[in-house]
Amino acid sequence: MTSTTDPQALLLQLLDPSNRADPYPAYNKIRESGPLQLPGMTLTVFSSFDHCDEILRHPSSANDRSKSTIVQREIANGAEPQQESPSFLFLDPPDHTRLRRLVSKAFVPKVVKALEPDIAGMVDALLDKAAANGEFDLITDLAYPLPVAVICRLLGVPIEDEKHFSRASAILARALDPIYTVTGEAHVNFDEIVDAGLWLRQYLRDLIGRRRVDPGEDLMSGLIHVEESGDQLTEEEIVATCNLLLIAGHETTVNLIANAVLALLRHPDQWAALRDDPQRVSAVVEETLRYDPPVQLTSRIAADNMTIGDALVPKGDAMMLLLAAANHDPAAVDRPGTFDPDRDTIRHLGFGKGPHFCLGAPLARLEAAVALSKITARFPNAQMVGEPQYKPNLTLRGMASLAVTVTAAIR
Repeated sequence: MTSTTDPQALLLQLLDPSNRADPYPAYNKIRESGPLQLPGMTLTVFSSFDHCDEILRHPSSANDRSKSTIVQREIANGAEPQQESPSFLFLDPPDHTRLRRLVSKAFVPKVVKALEPDIAGMVDALLDKAAANGEFDLITDLAYPLPVAVICRLLGVPIEDEKHFSRASAILARALDPIYTVTGEAHVNFDEIVDAGLWLRQYLRDLIGRRRVDPGEDLMSGLIHVEESGDQLTEEEIVATCNLLLIAGHETTVNLIANAVLALLRHPDQWAALRDDPQRVSAVVEETLRYDPPVQLTSRIAADNMTIGDALVPKGDAMMLLLAAANHDPAAVDRPGTFDPDRDTIRHLGFGKGPHFCLGAPLARLEAAVALSKITARFPNAQMVGEPQYKPNLTLRGMASLAVTVTAAIR
């Protein structure tokens, strides 16, 4: 260990909302300290690219939180095990394999590609409003409404209910921050988070009931009726799966689109290059996933004793993976602090790796590609007004607002 700084103090820097606009100096400091081990908290924090990449693919890396030492201690002390089905995000094989196989049919390339005309039409309509006003908010007028409309259409959630579940979704996104893991204290909004989770699950149960009576062509109807080798999803599994897709399916894509537009606005040469050559858009999306990823960290549980580099991780300990720090690792990326879609190889962990690689990655890439291609073509002279305002979220770090002025190009 090379750290000369208190590991918990370094992690508290990440939790400090004042660092949200630019967390990368804090990430760099943590990565330079090597893996941070906090034995009293049964936690090891990894931040290098190679370590995070290895853990994401490691056969002993578990997502099932019930395997953690902390949860097992709580159960031994009389706590009730979780009764509701977790989403497949927190499952391990074979349960994870089964659920992912049944859900993945909605995200195969053919299905995703078929959504492109609708996505293009949505983006055009949103940009029409921006052009008429001459100024718009990047988040509320583009980056947020597009993914919400797409995931609602995909799942079969009525778009008119968006105002209800968007609040619950925002609260639950904050719950992903590692407050308890780092501080040992409950989230300050714990009761609000619990209430939001209960409300959203009940909302989804009610909607499933309606879809049983009146099924449509949407994913929720498909999950209700899907059968493969005699296998079907229980109602709680459908609720948990739709819960995950509804939150992850738009919160992360909002951040991806917004972070990409911000990077382009701060690099006018790149804005102009994409405007002149729309084929560059895939490289812009991948570089954004590396340079300013929408998901900044994740975690795993050691299902067995593990050795990662020089760090020994006992069975049951938690491993926090700082993906944003790994993406800026100079050992893996040349000039990591530079936004450069033209780099020869773009290596990143923006969608994870291994069996839990982001199921919605093709859809997120498509939405971002369409939005970025159209906004740079439509508004060649777009400019930021002031600096972005950030939400308090750490894990799903993203902007709350950013004003942009535009001058419409001839369509």
